[in-house]
Amino acid sequence: MSEQKFDVVALGELLIDFTANGSSEQGNPLFEANPGGAPCNVLAMLKQLGHSCAFVGKVGDDLFGRQLREVVQQVGIDTSALATDPTVHTTLAFVKTFENGDRDFSFYRNPGADMTLTEQELPREMLSQARIFHFGTLSLTDDPARTATRTAVALAKAGGAMISFDPNLRPPLWSSLEEARSQIAWGLSQCDVLKIADNELEFMTGQTDFAKGAAMLQQQYPNIRLLNVTAGAQGSYAFCGSLQAFEPGCTLGGVIETTGAGDTFCACVLHYLLGHSPDSLTRDDLHRMLHFANTAAYLVTTRKGAIRSMPTPEQVQAIL
Repeated sequence: MSEQKFDVVALGELLIDFTANGSSEQGNPLFEANPGGAPCNVLAMLKQLGHSCAFVGKVGDDLFGRQLREVVQQVGIDTSALATDPTVHTTLAFVKTFENGDRDFSFYRNPGADMTLTEQELPREMLSQARIFHFGTLSLTDDPARTATRTAVALAKAGGAMISFDPNLRPPLWSSLEEARSQIAWGLSQCDVLKIADNELEFMTGQTDFAKGAAMLQQQYPNIRLLNVTAGAQGSYAFCGSLQAFEPGCTLGGVIETTGAGDTFCACVLHYLLGHSPDSLTRDDLHRMLHFANTAAYLVTTRKGAIRSMPTPEQVQAIL
């Protein structure tokens, strides 16, 4: 086991979320270019919570790639493993937000620079020095990023890292839902900690009953030491061995959009696990963890964007 230098290393997409920001005088929609990408959103919240973080990924040699690199550096995330593709553009996502805060995505990623990350570009020493390694499925949609992701997971495991996985299902980015299900299943087979949304749990198990769906995954994937299910404003659930816990969502109003809420929740769970082994968690621990994570996730929904919108611990505690 290597000396662990980083609390959390994450790999995956780094992109621009164009979010609606009113209309022009001519009635045309205006969009704000918000830095985003689920794995880096997670790191941005972890930085707010005082952890050392590094990001592994790839952007284009373009205006948006340079913007993203600058923003990630500004929030204090190590970018030494952020590669640049000289020919493929940075991935873009246009986000339509509905009145209830839910979103619809239109992606410009065929290909996007994040998809071109190669196995040879992986920072092997960095991966072996992570206490936690976090990834999602967008880096598993296509090669060479898929092979790079699988190699990164193996390297982090060999270094003794805890593996964190968020399926983050985006159907438009997959060649088929069968392929998406197959790659999510691989992620489930690798992780110690799982954050899964209610619709993703149903997608993988066919269950709308969270306890039954979680039990199915726990039985099929005994490697999962902590399983968390997020259900939007309803709240979140934790399943750890035979222990279960539920905490309702924070419903103080003022929701603008839900971009980054699940990533914020995930970061808060990892923050808790950096101080507590998942094998020794009590039911009270699970409730405390979920309560803090739900509150932080709510705060992000009252702001636009994600990476630059993460709350401070003091802001979370003020609501708690």
